[in-house]
Amino acid sequence: MSQRTFSIIKPDAVRKGDTGAILAEITKAGFKIVAIKKISLSKAQAEGFYHVHAARPFFGELVEFMASGPIFPMVLEKDNAIADLRKLMGATDPAKADEGTIRKMFASSIGENAIHGSDAEDTAAFEIGYFFAGLELK
Repeated sequence: MSQRTFSIIKPDAVRKGDTGAILAEITKAGFKIVAIKKISLSKAQAEGFYHVHAARPFFGELVEFMASGPIFPMVLEKDNAIADLRKLMGATDPAKADEGTIRKMFASSIGENAIHGSDAEDTAAFEIGYFFAGLELK
C-alpha cells in the first residue's frame, strides 16, 4: 500500500551542491516526488517545525543550522515509504551509517547530516502540513 512521508534536504547538503545527487538516490530507490520546493526558514519557522525538541540541549543549534540557508522540503510516496526512507538515509551519525546510505555519502557530522525524514505516520502528517498546502499535494 502506497504511503507518504516527508523529507528535507538540509542546508549543509544544499551548500555543498549535493541536492541533485541526493534526489537521484531517492528516485533510484523507487520514491515518487509528490511535492518539492526550495525555501529558506526563519528562526521562528525552524523553531515551530522542531518544537518537539524545544527542551533538548541541541535545540538552539538545530534551529540556527536549519535557518542558515536554503532547504528542499519534499513529500515522497511509495510502499513502506517511512521505513524505506529511514533506511536509505542511514544513521544520524554518518560515521555509523551503512555504506550506500545518503548520510554515509553526503553528511559530514551528526549536526550536519544532509537529510531529514519523518519517523512515523503522525510525524509525517504534521511535517507535510507544516510545509505544504493541500493544493500543492496532487
